[in-house]
Amino acid sequence: MLPFIEQELAVDTELDDIIDELKKAPELYNGSPHEWRGPEPRELGPDGPELQEPGPEPHYAANAITRRHLNSLPHRVQSISGPSPRDKLVTPRGSMSEKMYYWGEEKGPVDPEQTFIEFSAKPAPKVVRPQETVICPAPILATPANHQPLELEEERGGWGNKLDFLFSCISVSVGLGNVWRFPYLCYRNGGGAFLVTYGIAMIFCGIPIFFQEVAIGQYLGSGGMTLVGQLCPILQGVGYATMTIVFFLDVYYCIIIAWTIFYLIATFVRLPGLPWQDCDNWWNTANCYTSGTNATMNHTLHHIHTTTPVEEYWEKRVLQITDGIENIGGMQWELLGCLTLGWALIIWFTALFPYVVLLVLLGRATTLSGADQGLMYYITPRWEELLGPGPWIDGATQIFFAYSIGTGALPALGSYNKFHHNCYNDALITCVVNTLTSLLAGCVTFSILGHIAQEQGAEVADVVKSGPGLVFLTYPEVVLTLPGAPAWSAIFFVMLVILGIDSEFCIVESFVTGMVDYWPEVLRPHRKKFTLGICILMLALGIPMGGAYVFQLMDFYSASGMSLLWVCFFQTIAISWIFGANKFIECVHQMMGIRPNRFWYVCWVFFAPAVMVSIFVFYCVRYEPTKYGKSYEYPWWAETMGFMMSFSSMIWIPAYAIYYVVTSPGSLKQNLLKGLQPNIKSRVKIPKGEKTAVIPMSESSAGLLTKNNSFLVQ
Repeated sequence: MLPFIEQELAVDTELDDIIDELKKAPELYNGSPHEWRGPEPRELGPDGPELQEPGPEPHYAANAITRRHLNSLPHRVQSISGPSPRDKLVTPRGSMSEKMYYWGEEKGPVDPEQTFIEFSAKPAPKVVRPQETVICPAPILATPANHQPLELEEERGGWGNKLDFLFSCISVSVGLGNVWRFPYLCYRNGGGAFLVTYGIAMIFCGIPIFFQEVAIGQYLGSGGMTLVGQLCPILQGVGYATMTIVFFLDVYYCIIIAWTIFYLIATFVRLPGLPWQDCDNWWNTANCYTSGTNATMNHTLHHIHTTTPVEEYWEKRVLQITDGIENIGGMQWELLGCLTLGWALIIWFTALFPYVVLLVLLGRATTLSGADQGLMYYITPRWEELLGPGPWIDGATQIFFAYSIGTGALPALGSYNKFHHNCYNDALITCVVNTLTSLLAGCVTFSILGHIAQEQGAEVADVVKSGPGLVFLTYPEVVLTLPGAPAWSAIFFVMLVILGIDSEFCIVESFVTGMVDYWPEVLRPHRKKFTLGICILMLALGIPMGGAYVFQLMDFYSASGMSLLWVCFFQTIAISWIFGANKFIECVHQMMGIRPNRFWYVCWVFFAPAVMVSIFVFYCVRYEPTKYGKSYEYPWWAETMGFMMSFSSMIWIPAYAIYYVVTSPGSLKQNLLKGLQPNIKSRVKIPKGEKTAVIPMSESSAGLLTKNNSFLVQ
């Protein structure tokens, strides 16, 4: 069966463009015969509404090598297989022109490289309007309903089955952000008050934008770097900002894995015990106490200046923390080795093992004395906390952070899907699993905090510092109460390593895919070397980590907080307002045969942007300096450094918009209007060794062209 090629051209002059391109590139014919017969296409009349009579029927022929050249043109040409392709008539809907494309063949056996394409164009009466702009030609594929477009499986790869994509989404969105980040932000912001803002952001922003990112990535077949730029060229800066955030995230995220590996190795150092179970080590201070040695003391007086062995092991042994960011301290060579090992282990792991460990720890933690006190603190809102900006900015950005929204990871994963894959169900399942994982980790953490509070005779809010090391203060505590503590310690920290590797792998892949999408000719042939170089660079940047002070500064300013809200807002505006929520719904309908209901539309267009703007403005108006724990305030120069990290990603969006309007050919008004029109690109398969005659398209642009997508030009 011969392939069949067809295309609707929005205006007759586009056929002229194809003929001109063919005449300019005779070397693409590969020595095969070709000919031009009949008159050239007649040009359109002058500007202004005018009914043009049909002209003579031009006739052209070219061989299969030329067909590939046609496929490289930005005219939405699609190669497919279909029954009885010869003499097949295509009548485009929504157009007054009729065009027929044939596969012709020479006598004898069919040789694809010597097969001719015969073009027969029959102009029809057409109304020509002044300054008519074609946004996206609408291809009409005369194929069976169950036909799927030709995709780039061999070159780009894809998911082996539907569950691969689902578990990859779970891997990228369920990770350290749930077990490590969610509990400490919840503790820092008053427990239940944080859950209120978290829930609002989840319903109106998190789940709708999660599905939107996956679906548009699947539709365009594009990663985060080029996605928004195709829908709204003037906002291509969103892609640059996303890659900047992901770069910062890549640098510091692996540090958590390094801490985890340190604990994992330490588990086997003092068998059958654990190094954080007593106060007899070189790093302990005079304030160290264990529950047994202080059982008879007055808790109210004694515990004002005391610390647990777990807390001292974290601060004095692992971090070797100093008195402030002004004194960074020396190199922690053991952590450097763990950091190197963490980068070496960035591979794909199962997403199920962590839940087994969490459920076991939950069962033990909830049976500890004082656990109910911690759980009540967890679920009881402290409404006065909502008057400050902390719970709002942390609750909203935690949703984006945990769901991996705004990092380009979700579009990159979606772009590997088959075009008709139902990612709607996958998105909902992933969001529900993500949120339940966060709540589960919160239950474990606050049960342990309640137990520690009872042991110290203190309030839950005062038992430990609410910094990023909370997970390393609470979980080691509950492990000590389990039989076979070293074994459970090893299992828990293996779980954290798996979560970290899952998350880090997808974040690195998001950055690499974005870069390769943007510079495909340069980076695609050397993708493995580029990935290795990026990992080595990020390892080097993570070495001078400056302890937990710099880490928390990067965590808040570089990859969450204002910068993440800023990027997600403009991404949502580009998709829902400029490209249009209705068009996006049509894209979803084309892929999956379903139309999202009114709730999704309202969230994309109104609720999500409104929530993000409100939180951003509220944070700016009620700004409070960042703190490490509850007492240490960063100096002004450290805050300035944090804002510079935020602005390094945020500035890309307005800067590129100005650059686009000023440097593009045409007037400022024309460039502005052009920048607000979609410029959706697609790349069809081209055999290895052949070069295209136009700019290469996205590395991940597979499957855009399907049935009738003429709604894109409405």
